[in-house]
Amino acid sequence: MKIKEVAEALERFAPLPLQEDYDNAGLQIGLTEVEASGALLCLDVTEAVIEEAAAKGCNLIVAHHPLLFRGLKQVSDTTQVERCVRLAIQRDIAIYAAHTNLDNARGGVNYEIAERLGLHDVDFLRPEGEGGSGLIGHLAIPEDPYSFLKRAKDTFAALCLKHNQGPARPVQTIAVCGGSGDFLLSDAIAAGADAFVTGEMHYHDYFDHEQEIQIAVIGHYQSEQFTNEIFKTIIAERCEGVKCFLTQTNTNPIIYL
Repeated sequence: MKIKEVAEALERFAPLPLQEDYDNAGLQIGLTEVEASGALLCLDVTEAVIEEAAAKGCNLIVAHHPLLFRGLKQVSDTTQVERCVRLAIQRDIAIYAAHTNLDNARGGVNYEIAERLGLHDVDFLRPEGEGGSGLIGHLAIPEDPYSFLKRAKDTFAALCLKHNQGPARPVQTIAVCGGSGDFLLSDAIAAGADAFVTGEMHYHDYFDHEQEIQIAVIGHYQSEQFTNEIFKTIIAERCEGVKCFLTQTNTNPIIYL
């Protein structure tokens, strides 16, 4: 199967028109008419990830975060992005990214978060055409706020979970958004969510919601770390014969002391 056929399978699941207008999902680097020798699946593209792909005999990397997000004025070795571009071309490895289109697709990133939290009857928090931003769903049984926070922390192996004081009431209706979800906080409150789980939240957004909603911030990397599993399922079901590998490289740039 050619690399372009793998890309087409990913785009049938998460069509590129679903991406936000600031995004740059899709093919990043490489030729797509060649046969896919294997795909390395990752959250971020780094030099170590490219070398891992080469070592595993993969000529395709499928990432969640686009390597090329802003325009390049040169391709040297000044920045990590420039070094990665040069290395991928040297190793003859194509790079493809499914970012906010995968966030906004049915069965995408937020569905993975919701499933791992045990949510039922989920739907988009902010529907937009065929997709939408965030999700809202329900726990089968109401849960004590602290127990829910602790379970969310353990489920996503968060070394640090940040939260506000929050209401004392049990939580059952839960909103989620992978990555930076602060733009959906007001939607979660308006929808009657008891808690909002996301990867990042601005400092000032923690204020004034003590009686409205329990905010739970598990970390950007942590909230999206299982995106690889979505890629693996898509390729396994739609691209017979293409070997898939989940990266063994931890690309989280944040170190917790």
